[in-house]
Amino acid sequence: MADCGYDISDFTNIDPVFGTLQDFDELLQAVHASGLKLILDLVPNHTSDRHPWFQESRSSRDSPKRDWYIWRDPGEDGGPPNNWLSSFGGGAWQFDTATGQFYYHTFLKAQPDLNWRHPDVRSAMYDVMRFWLRRGVDGFRVDVIWHIVKDGEFRDNPSNPMFRSGEPPHHSLIPLYTADRPEVHDIIAEMRMVADEFVDRVLIGEIYLPIERLVCYYGRDLCGVHLPFNFSLISAPWNARALAKLIDEYEAALPAGGWPNWVLGNHDNPRIASRVGAAQARVAAMLLLTLRGTPTIYYGEEIGMAQLRIVLDHVRDQVEANLPGIGLGRDGCRTPMQWDQSRNAGFSKGKPWLPVARTYRKMNLNAQRKEENSHYQLYQRLIAIRRAHPALSFGSYNPIAASGDLLTYIRVLGEERLLIALNLGHEPLSTTLTAFLVRGRLLMSTEEDRVGESINQSIDLRPHEGVIVELASTDPSSEREAVR
Repeated sequence: MADCGYDISDFTNIDPVFGTLQDFDELLQAVHASGLKLILDLVPNHTSDRHPWFQESRSSRDSPKRDWYIWRDPGEDGGPPNNWLSSFGGGAWQFDTATGQFYYHTFLKAQPDLNWRHPDVRSAMYDVMRFWLRRGVDGFRVDVIWHIVKDGEFRDNPSNPMFRSGEPPHHSLIPLYTADRPEVHDIIAEMRMVADEFVDRVLIGEIYLPIERLVCYYGRDLCGVHLPFNFSLISAPWNARALAKLIDEYEAALPAGGWPNWVLGNHDNPRIASRVGAAQARVAAMLLLTLRGTPTIYYGEEIGMAQLRIVLDHVRDQVEANLPGIGLGRDGCRTPMQWDQSRNAGFSKGKPWLPVARTYRKMNLNAQRKEENSHYQLYQRLIAIRRAHPALSFGSYNPIAASGDLLTYIRVLGEERLLIALNLGHEPLSTTLTAFLVRGRLLMSTEEDRVGESINQSIDLRPHEGVIVELASTDPSSEREAVR
């Protein structure tokens, strides 16, 4: 638990703090009985320094597992072998006095990186995958997958001329030789082959890269991960033109047959309700669930949980501990799910790992189930409409306009045409539509009272409102026309 569980000392067991393998099997059985899937977090880049592999590796330079990790002699000055930096602060090389060499760690020194150039490491990790796949898990979210191969020549990373004061220190270097190496794609193809030994399993890659590099992780002939996580919405400016440009670039960059995906929030970034405000978080939900591709909902987003400020005494995240004061701490988006009004928001009868937001007595799932237009009910309606209208799941994405605070697009499948109009601003909007959008019926609004409203020529949007309109049949060629 040096890094909240991302430092693994046994890849084929359950840490006793969470339970037992029997508990896991019971969970998996219950999940499948409910018609759900269960995906595990696979952490292939590194192990804990307490893992038996590393204990054996560091025992001697002659250890059979010495080369399972990345060991190097000191540099000419007796210091680290090169200038590589840790993502969690400081240098990425830790000196081992007993053997007189440094080992490499992308993250904490308690997380030594595996050497994925070694065939035995690859074989052992593929067996880890098979262990869980045989147990019945439905796939993996693969942690920091773009980091797992490093430069074989150990060249210094170049300086970043765009680095500014206040950024994370490791951003001072361009990670040319420590991440996104060309060889990583051969390894991912091998991972995919392991997953394909089993029926209907999925690989999702955690990848923080620009879109043009991200899409490479679908692999040649789509033999990579099924879904390279697209985190671009997390950092995108919240305005119509920026979002429209982002969507267009992503759609254009996808390889033929590549299935898109979208993410609004995750365990590494501030919550959407705090980034764009509670009102716009409802519009963001409609955006997420109406774009083409697989939507990913981070827990708590469905009830509008906000970022929690964590006081120093409660900090658990080693990023914040190592790099205080620059706003990188991730604890605030990892607080317990707020289930109900009971102690600890119903999350646990014991003391939670992180504090619960004081707002939990009003903002919780149980309360929102009873509120007609709550955040939770909004998500329920969006998911129901997505299931009821195949165009939202499988239809093409057709941009219409992005002007001021207005973002509009159409999802089309066969004769079904759904217009999505989103007001990203604080003021009401009135939009006049072109001829092909003359008639329609309002299927859904982020404000419930408008359902069923007839649309003729124009749509009036309230502040912070999004709508889905079912359009009457029209000439498909006219879909290229734009909103005035």
